[in-house]
Amino acid sequence: MTENTDFTTFLRERERVSTAFVNGDAAALEDISTHQSPATIFGPRGDVVQGAGQVIAANAKAAGAFDAGGTNAFEILHQHSDGDVGYWVGLQRSQVRIKGKDAPVPFELRVTEIFRRENGEWKLVHRHADRLGGADAG
Repeated sequence: MTENTDFTTFLRERERVSTAFVNGDAAALEDISTHQSPATIFGPRGDVVQGAGQVIAANAKAAGAFDAGGTNAFEILHQHSDGDVGYWVGLQRSQVRIKGKDAPVPFELRVTEIFRRENGEWKLVHRHADRLGGADAG
């Protein structure tokens, strides 16, 4: 298996992990996240989280806002890995069920994620996600 094939396979798992997250389960995301700083999140609300422990805690808190029944898909515009670093850039389109709300809420995000290989496994070290704007958002 080539390095990029391995990373492509991992990204399919990353999408499944994201689907669990938008259904209220952050455990799989914690498993694929680094536990060694540096680690960062630039969140869709403009927040900045630094440090592996803080990132894991922020993900757990965010997942706690979601109920089961959400859908999620990645549209990968490009990806690459080389050695112990990989990334993907694209769109994440989700319909989430937020606790306390009756109707599903659409999330459409622009995403960049960076991974590093730790002990032979890909680990998420940075996520930047912000709201996808419409044609008039320029």
